[in-house]
Amino acid sequence: MDNDTIYVQERGKLRRVSDIVLAQPKPVSSCRRTNPFVLRKEHFVFTYNAEGSLRYTTKSLFDIAVMFVADNIQHVDSLVGFPEQIGDRLFAAVEENRVFLNLDISPKALQLFSDAYGHMVLGSLCLRNRFPLLHERINEIKTFHSLTSLDLFGCRLGDDHGIFQHLTSSSLASSLIRLFIGGNSLSDVGLQRLTAPIRMMKKGMDNLQILDLSFNPISERALGYLKCLPKLEKLDVSGTSLKHGTGLKTTMWNLLGLSYSEKPLDTFDHSRCKTEGWAEQVIIQWETNSAQMPKQKKLEESRTSALRFFGRQKFFREVLNAAPLVCGNEEEAERERLHFYRPSANKPVPEEPVPYMTNHQAKPSWHNTKKRQRQSKSCDSSHPSPPTKRLSSSALSAEDIDLLNSY
Repeated sequence: MDNDTIYVQERGKLRRVSDIVLAQPKPVSSCRRTNPFVLRKEHFVFTYNAEGSLRYTTKSLFDIAVMFVADNIQHVDSLVGFPEQIGDRLFAAVEENRVFLNLDISPKALQLFSDAYGHMVLGSLCLRNRFPLLHERINEIKTFHSLTSLDLFGCRLGDDHGIFQHLTSSSLASSLIRLFIGGNSLSDVGLQRLTAPIRMMKKGMDNLQILDLSFNPISERALGYLKCLPKLEKLDVSGTSLKHGTGLKTTMWNLLGLSYSEKPLDTFDHSRCKTEGWAEQVIIQWETNSAQMPKQKKLEESRTSALRFFGRQKFFREVLNAAPLVCGNEEEAERERLHFYRPSANKPVPEEPVPYMTNHQAKPSWHNTKKRQRQSKSCDSSHPSPPTKRLSSSALSAEDIDLLNSY
């Protein structure tokens, strides 16, 4: 097989395949190397009978074929059209061979399965507070384009992370429903950058219903960037610069049509977020392997001395082991919890935003007094108000044009 030509039959036609190097078989004895007709040991199942004697049975041809394809998964062009039962068996065989730990083969292999089986490979992914894993496996994570739920809480994304382009890509547009990006030091600029492709090209996050922005330094200005999400139903802005009050409730209703929830929404409970799919064990393998990597990998002496000289080892160790910057007082977080939801059609509209929807002549005098007070306060801070209006308008600003060109 090493020097022979390989032929593949597709749709009734036979074609020659070149430049393919098959995986080398496992080391065997000398007699098996000289005799190609001797069966390989892994083609048998060895057991013991009731008397304690060794017995063996041959594996099925299907199992042997699955093993062969799993060993050479990097040469497979497509699995589209194969039944999901075969895909499940093949995925398990590839996982058993620890192919997904190989940084050179893993992205292509996961892309192969994701294209064919979609959400069955991975429908929900939870990387909460595991930012080293996100950084190490970013290429593999981008191959999961059928996720319905993605939890990136505490992954230190900042305002300009490479995962943003994947979140707003067309591949996730029709599937992503729940997104948790709280505790990531995401400011108004970062949220503007994240939603720029959606606001400009009307693509991405078409079906997003649940969004967690808690414990991020965002202000009321950032709410205007969320108007591009047509199906947004639940929003968590706890621990942000937004403060609970009548003004926030009114702004949230006028901009997004969301009402304040007196009780915490179960949707934002972390216990409900899990990793589900065929690749669940693959995520565990990645995390286990990354934890064992410092013990297995030894740096060269020169590089070690250089790292010690510049103090980078200690710096990276502290960064990786540090906890995300979130509110440490649970009682304070519970007291300042800000959950908003979209009321159903049969429920009455909240009373507070109603005066903004009705005729001005029908408003009571006390409401006009409060409105004048709010207007006077907003006029006092004249410097920040014009940029806010200019950035929240529907017209494209210079910053939006620059973001569009970057994409």
